[in-house]
Amino acid sequence: MNNKEFLSEIATRLSISQKDCSNLMESLIGSVVTEFENGNSVSLQGFGMFEVRKKEQRLSVNPKTKQKMMVPPKLVLSFKSSNTYKEKLKSL
Repeated sequence: MNNKEFLSEIATRLSISQKDCSNLMESLIGSVVTEFENGNSVSLQGFGMFEVRKKEQRLSVNPKTKQKMMVPPKLVLSFKSSNTYKEKLKSL
């Protein structure tokens, strides 16, 4: 499902225009991104939790050249699904 199909499905379910749905999604995503930038996690009840984690600096080896290099620390987005959602997926 691509973005256009997703927005169309949500607009149909909510009985709103696609433009309103697009504005709603932009606002939602903007709010979520702001929370991530502030270092907060975002939890969606019944679905899961998104959080920003810091990966520490580490040593990496290029398999072709065997050259070692340091990979700098970075922030990554992680997702942990809720137990309710895990159970729904198991039952499929």
